[in-house]
Amino acid sequence: MIRLVLVDDQAVIRAGFRVIFESEGDLEVVGEASTGPDAVAVVARTRPDVVCMDVRMPGGDGLAATRRILAAGPDAPAVLVVTTFDLDEYVFGALEAGASGFLLKDAEPDELVDAVRRLAAGAGLLDQAVTRRVIAEFARRHAVPEPGAAPAGLTAREADIVRVLAQGRSNEEIARELFIETSTVKSHLTRAMAKIGTRDRLQTVVWAYRNGVARITDADDR
Repeated sequence: MIRLVLVDDQAVIRAGFRVIFESEGDLEVVGEASTGPDAVAVVARTRPDVVCMDVRMPGGDGLAATRRILAAGPDAPAVLVVTTFDLDEYVFGALEAGASGFLLKDAEPDELVDAVRRLAAGAGLLDQAVTRRVIAEFARRHAVPEPGAAPAGLTAREADIVRVLAQGRSNEEIARELFIETSTVKSHLTRAMAKIGTRDRLQTVVWAYRNGVARITDADDR
């Protein structure tokens, strides 16, 4: 069972999300909050697997709450930022805060459910409407002139896989590009994420741009 906390200042939104999630047999809403500080307290008390977090709320915004929640370390839940605002600054803020996913509130119910399941399984995501430009712009903001030696103890192969992942490629596409098996991509990526301390693919992409494993040209090529 995937345990959820819903954070939104509008009760009607929380109620709608609860209906969507609790119609699924593997999802359970264990708490709700209407402000950022309340969200931090509810998460600490209920220990959910995923938090669905609004951005703009009175009494403390969702990005600040996300930072506080994720400061708990490896045991912190995955945070899915769900917002009406299709603005790059919110997406950048979510990435910087450590969120594992970003989705717009006008997404279909099936997309919302799938997003929660993906985050619970350790696979981050961005709304498809904003993915390309966001990753490219994030790369520009965090670009380094030239990549150095693979940091954090990554092998050359692990660094190659992380670099191609940062271009938005799936495991199958990475395998084709590097002429290796998909199972090899999965095992190397799992080891790389353990070494660098990222919990999902999205935050691995963020790490890659911050640390010079990926470059601006990687994003431009997408």
